[in-house]
Amino acid sequence: MALVLRLLLLCLWPLGPLSASEILLVGAQDQPGIRSFVAALESRRPHDHVHFQTTADLPPPGKLKTDQRLILLDSAALEWRLGENAGPPALAMRISRVQAEQRLGKSRPAFLTLLWSDPPLARQLRLARYLLPQAQRIGVLYGEHSGFLLEELRHAARPLGLEIIAQDWPDLRDSRPLQHLLGNSDVLLGLDDPDLYNSKTAKNLLLSSYGRQMALIGPNAGFVRAGALASTYSDQEDWLAVLDQLLDQPPGRWPRSLYPARFGVSGNQQVARALGLQPIDPSAAAKALAEGEPTP
Repeated sequence: MALVLRLLLLCLWPLGPLSASEILLVGAQDQPGIRSFVAALESRRPHDHVHFQTTADLPPPGKLKTDQRLILLDSAALEWRLGENAGPPALAMRISRVQAEQRLGKSRPAFLTLLWSDPPLARQLRLARYLLPQAQRIGVLYGEHSGFLLEELRHAARPLGLEIIAQDWPDLRDSRPLQHLLGNSDVLLGLDDPDLYNSKTAKNLLLSSYGRQMALIGPNAGFVRAGALASTYSDQEDWLAVLDQLLDQPPGRWPRSLYPARFGVSGNQQVARALGLQPIDPSAAAKALAEGEPTP
């Protein structure tokens, strides 16, 4: 019997390495932040072969082995993978809805799964209702590249009893659209549209909303640090968790796009005090929002 067991183990031993996946992370440059991310993914998947290469060091995608798993870390990596249809499936990270609409439009290649970097609109609306339960009119600025989000936003607002007040802002030098929106809204919700929400517009947006004693739900955590009231966000651990789940599945089962299921809430306590609001408990807020998330 011992001999039989030994022979069985010898037969099964090669299956371990064969079941491992080769995971290739791709980006424009090798940076400390990327090395940290690669190391964290390696620690989560010790049985897989995880490594990083720059786009400059890689051949065209069609020259790679089709059973590789590609993780695209930036826009340069995405452009490299879009260079041809042949090649292994890919997960594109750090891409927002607006960026994808600009680059891909409605025609998204079957080999590509998009992991959204911007927070889900429905989650941001629930955050606004949680922090400001009396607010009903949600003011939303939109531009040339973000207007396509309005229909989804209105659909998410209806079951919450919220009304979307949308305002086009075609010329950022003209503050009248912003002032008109602030005069007809209870709270401002920022879309992750870099044409509208950036370092150049931040001062005008924040000071104008403060002047009306109106809260701004920021498009991302960075805007909260700049002076928005709050936002939801996903950090590296949240991204690693969703990657881990996807990499456990065959690429044929990957969705076309998704958000990380795990998230946190970032709140600016100084702004909350200035607006006469209760202090924000990020953990309690995240828990309350998670209870309202749709189940898969």
